[in-house]
Amino acid sequence: MGYENALNPHALAETVSANMIAGLSQSPLTDFGLPDRSGIPTFEFDTRDVPVELRFEAWRRSFSSIFAIDEPDDRASGFNGRQLIWDFGSLVFARINTEPLRLVSADTPKTPIDHWAMTLPLDGRINTACTSRVFGGGAGVIQVHALGTPFECHMAAGEMLILFIPRDFCSEVAHALRGAEFSAIDTAMGRLLSDYFIGLAKRLPIIDAANLPELVAATRAMIRACVLPSSDHVEEAQGTVVRVLLERARGIIQSRLFDPTFNAEALRRELAISRTGLYRMFEPFGGVMHYVQHRRLLDAHAALADPNDGRRIIEIAEQRCFSDGAEFSRAFKREFGYTPSEARLSGKERPSTHPAADLMASAPEDRLSLLLRRLHG
Repeated sequence: MGYENALNPHALAETVSANMIAGLSQSPLTDFGLPDRSGIPTFEFDTRDVPVELRFEAWRRSFSSIFAIDEPDDRASGFNGRQLIWDFGSLVFARINTEPLRLVSADTPKTPIDHWAMTLPLDGRINTACTSRVFGGGAGVIQVHALGTPFECHMAAGEMLILFIPRDFCSEVAHALRGAEFSAIDTAMGRLLSDYFIGLAKRLPIIDAANLPELVAATRAMIRACVLPSSDHVEEAQGTVVRVLLERARGIIQSRLFDPTFNAEALRRELAISRTGLYRMFEPFGGVMHYVQHRRLLDAHAALADPNDGRRIIEIAEQRCFSDGAEFSRAFKREFGYTPSEARLSGKERPSTHPAADLMASAPEDRLSLLLRRLHG
């Protein structure tokens, strides 16, 4: 590396990214292997495990919750696609190898999953067209897409890493990503984030599940540090009315977790929308009150894991509107896979709300969609 490059952060980041991408590209998916039971929940899908004539349909089905995929001209030879997916609890990280694709994302009412997808091509190129702009990028440049918003993608054959981030993950991250929607982060700091993604993909198979809280915190910090909203398109990047309403609804719910009189009708009145509109908005989360209970249980989990909170379990449950201790224990175990007492004893800082057992029982091509539908901050 020349002296000029050593002083130039843009050139330095580009050089480091190129070297890391080359190293990861030489490490095929099969080299990763699946972790043992102590590792982060990991799910694999390979179309080679499907009969040749069904391979493309299985691949299309695996993305059906977020994309419609155009059928290739020639299906006689099948379709080669591979996914390796890690469940971080509040984030989903994927390594994907695919043949060329044209993807179309529907608007929120049709496709209610509205997470952000941060996509890093390791080779090939991804070009995107949305209502406000056309952009593209090649290897080493992260692109930010807002799911649930109309756009079209053309992907060359190759490998990519994708981080899926729910809108209620972190307010500062949400602010940054709203400003960077539908753009390529081709900056020195963006390249640093690319390096982080690549390092993550290499090391995840050997990271223990006990380190998930630190891993999520590090990922949050990297996004906050490296993704800066572009002043050229902050205004254009505002979400649709439905997404704005959903974010407002989440804030209202969070502020009323301890209110036993709070219900779907109270939320509807505060949002000033129709019952149909409210139910449609929360349909992907299992309904309004199911989502409210999910947030109350997450809040209860945080209190139980807090070593400075010495209240009895029933007191924590009652504060979050559970009047019956047995009912609270059953709901808690359904949500997290362990009891409130176990959560307190183990001091689990952040629960994984997606038990791996039920996903392992699902068809491999269904697991990505199931994870994305359950994903909340």
